[in-house]
Amino acid sequence: MKATYRFAALLLALLFTTPANSFADDRHKFRLARQLAVFNAIVKDLNLFYVDSIMPDKMINKGIEAMLRNLDPYTVYYPEDKDEELKMMTTGKYAGVGSTIRFHKDKNTTVFTGPYENMPAFKAGVRAGDAIISIDGKKTEGLSVDSVSDMLRGEPGTKLTVVVERPGKKEKLTFKLERESIALPAISYYGMQKEDIGYIALESFTENCAKEMRHAVVDLKKKGAKSFIIDLRSNGGGLLDEAIEIVNLFVPKGKVIVTTKGKIKQSNETFETRREPIDTESPIVVLVDGQTASASEIVAGALQDLDRAVIIGSRTFGKGLVQSTRPVSGGGHLKLTTAKYYIPSGRCVQALDYSHMIEDGKTTRVPDSLTNVFHTAAGREVRDGGGIRPDIEPKGEELSTLIFHLLQDMTVFDFATEFCLKNESIEPASTFTISDKTYEEFKQFIKAKNFSYDLMSVKALTDLKKLVELEGFKEIVKEEIESLEKKLQANLDHSLEHFSKDVKTLIADEIVRRYYGDKGGIIYNLREDTDILESYKILGDKEKYNEILTPKAKEVKETKE
Repeated sequence: MKATYRFAALLLALLFTTPANSFADDRHKFRLARQLAVFNAIVKDLNLFYVDSIMPDKMINKGIEAMLRNLDPYTVYYPEDKDEELKMMTTGKYAGVGSTIRFHKDKNTTVFTGPYENMPAFKAGVRAGDAIISIDGKKTEGLSVDSVSDMLRGEPGTKLTVVVERPGKKEKLTFKLERESIALPAISYYGMQKEDIGYIALESFTENCAKEMRHAVVDLKKKGAKSFIIDLRSNGGGLLDEAIEIVNLFVPKGKVIVTTKGKIKQSNETFETRREPIDTESPIVVLVDGQTASASEIVAGALQDLDRAVIIGSRTFGKGLVQSTRPVSGGGHLKLTTAKYYIPSGRCVQALDYSHMIEDGKTTRVPDSLTNVFHTAAGREVRDGGGIRPDIEPKGEELSTLIFHLLQDMTVFDFATEFCLKNESIEPASTFTISDKTYEEFKQFIKAKNFSYDLMSVKALTDLKKLVELEGFKEIVKEEIESLEKKLQANLDHSLEHFSKDVKTLIADEIVRRYYGDKGGIIYNLREDTDILESYKILGDKEKYNEILTPKAKEVKETKE
């Protein structure tokens, strides 16, 4: 009898639920069609009656951009003329002259900052510091970096003429360049560290980066590597398939690495390792930071969930969303978020909830108190939301206000340019240092540039003054406030002395990259890198390494329960 009642109840539920769902779906489609009709009518009226002629392409593109901004920052429309940007994101390839560029505020134009070795700009003799005056006769003064970049890029084999001003040269220099297909390597550097530790700096997850990684691992093993450091810091991610292939290098075939879940059936997929690995035993450390995102978090998170690596650094960005591209009529493409991804433990690392945006477009981060506990293969506790939490978080020094402003400014860049004019060569990147003489020259250089910066402490004191006045303490603390104001005046000499170690590192990094490229910069910075030094300790202590990957007694008990 009870079974009959249950069946009748289920039948009633189905009878009433199905039409309701169908009705809601029809209503949604009707509202969408109606709003599209409204949009179409407005565009037509603007075209017919607006006092001035409208530019349909520009106006509608702006409308699309505004619409997509209400979703998430990863859903983007690429018109046909911007398809190259999308191609570069996924493949790491583009056609151009092969150099990084940056806008120089003092010169009011864009400068070459790093011609890639054996690329058109480099082969023609372009140097870092060369200020671009014109491209094919068109002046570049005041143009944005994006505008100049568009002018430098084009079809492979096409030619262009670039006129530059070089520091130390009175006459302008003219370069006739031929654009080539530029393929940026996913691995900027790999090499041996501390006798038997192999280091690999993976910059992006573009096409074939897993093959580059395989080659690097095999080569390092031949050179005697018994453990590895995989550096994913500042790696913003890329292709999902490449991330899975890289994890597959270190874990057995048949392991679930990622599960994606979206609105439509095609978005729900499970991705497993498909090949035999090349190394399942060597200890691994993965370095991460706040800019480690997306595919990088899949690699770091999967290796953590499978207890295959120790994660060192700071908490990752927290991007647990998957994007797909769809062709759009007219030749463009829409890159849109189609799913969330879940790593082996079952957790999603997404930190921001874009479905509940505040009016000004801001989103809130998932608080730690609302995250959920998951467990690695061995039973260690890990949490969802807010990115990947490292197993070890070394305490690095805080970035000083002086260093922050120097990074935003071009003073160090300009000093390096002058240094290179005076010095044909320098010591190897692994031993180069800034001498006291060179640092004194920098001090004089920065003063001549009238470099200035705002102290955060001064801003905080200004806010404090307003607060004590509102609360009626102005006269009571007047002397103390005035005393602090005098002491907190920005003193460049004091700051350059107090933070001399950090400033010297900044200068040395810029100079080394001029002579040895990005590879040289990495080699130089590895010497005193806090995360690297911590990695050496962990990889040099097998007992400690295994202890980190072993669940605590409390975790084992909770897992069994």
